[in-house]
Amino acid sequence: MRPALVWRIVAALGCAMIFESYPTGYATEPSPGGYTLSQIVQLALRHNPMMNGAEAVLEQSQSQRVTAGAYLNPTITGSAGRGSIRDPNTGVSITERTITVEQPLEWLGKRTARQRAADAGVAGALAGMDETKVLVMTEVKGAFFQLLLAQQDAQLARENLKTVEDLVKLVSARVSTREAPKFELVKATVELQKTRKDLARADNALLVARAKLNTVTGKALGESFAIQGEFETARAGLELHILIEQALDRHPALRRQQKAVEQAEFTIEQERASRMPNVAVIGQYHREAGDESITAGLSVPLPLWYRRQGEIGTAMGAHRRAQAERARVQQELEQTITQHFQEVRTAQEQMQVFEQGLLYQAKEAFDIAQFSFRHGVASLLEVIDAQRVYRQTLLEYAQARADHSIALARLERAVGGLP
Repeated sequence: MRPALVWRIVAALGCAMIFESYPTGYATEPSPGGYTLSQIVQLALRHNPMMNGAEAVLEQSQSQRVTAGAYLNPTITGSAGRGSIRDPNTGVSITERTITVEQPLEWLGKRTARQRAADAGVAGALAGMDETKVLVMTEVKGAFFQLLLAQQDAQLARENLKTVEDLVKLVSARVSTREAPKFELVKATVELQKTRKDLARADNALLVARAKLNTVTGKALGESFAIQGEFETARAGLELHILIEQALDRHPALRRQQKAVEQAEFTIEQERASRMPNVAVIGQYHREAGDESITAGLSVPLPLWYRRQGEIGTAMGAHRRAQAERARVQQELEQTITQHFQEVRTAQEQMQVFEQGLLYQAKEAFDIAQFSFRHGVASLLEVIDAQRVYRQTLLEYAQARADHSIALARLERAVGGLP
């Protein structure tokens, strides 16, 4: 089918859509025709609660890194009291006092492993933020394309209602002049009621789609907003094995899980290093009646009975669980990419069927039925059937385009960004 004719048909349905690309800036003020997809994505990345949660996790990990790099605090103990010598020859009486300073010294290997584990945690939180961004963008795109479809469905329903109303007026005029039986008017009136029900359903779906898009942006769009945009065009050159390789190489979910594995490895090192106890350096000043002393010493716990076997075993179990989770995420990504890749191909094939003749044939059949009815050749039932087929064809074409756009968004999420 000729592409120009396809776009004329779509334009006739009132889809005020324009080709647009992602802007490089972060402007979120709506354009004169409404919010574009890129503007809505930026609003969602700023206001979606999922992003706030990811930022909180990153802040928590950064604070844990500060904790991992902290030195052990010293302990100062002091005591004082009145004391005297009971010898009547001297009669010494002073304030006795004792001051003790204790500084724990952490084993170097333990501190290093703890810091590396904290660094891996921060890197994992950063990858988690990237993963959340991909998820939010996919939600926004899905809701955006669903709203485009709902708008087109509602517009189709309104135009269909207008056409049926015109038919009812024409049939009513023919019945009044006795050119057609009254039963024709009954059939036209029933069809009018069905069309009004379809419009009410389409309007309800439109309200739901608007609410969903506003929700994924954290209600940043407001109650009254308009959107402008275009369904995604067919992507050429997408290869399944290349997409899988790209996902396994840089997908944020895999990077996050890899950092979890590394964090678990460093935790094992930390627990093993903790078998070497911390040494405490002690200094003491003591003054009493008849005596004054300054002493120093070491406090060394002896790990004779327990050498942290439980903590080491727990850390090893967490490491194995992180490895298993990484393998699961990898397998799930491969399966998800394959599924969404096939969905994209199926939607593209459906779009080609409509564009290569089905739309034109449905439109031509409807035009012929209308022309024939106005000249008394075709019956009302034939016009109604042709109209239903034409509207259903347009709606299915729009559905195929929406399915293709949503499948591309999901494929982008599964890959971590399309090339």
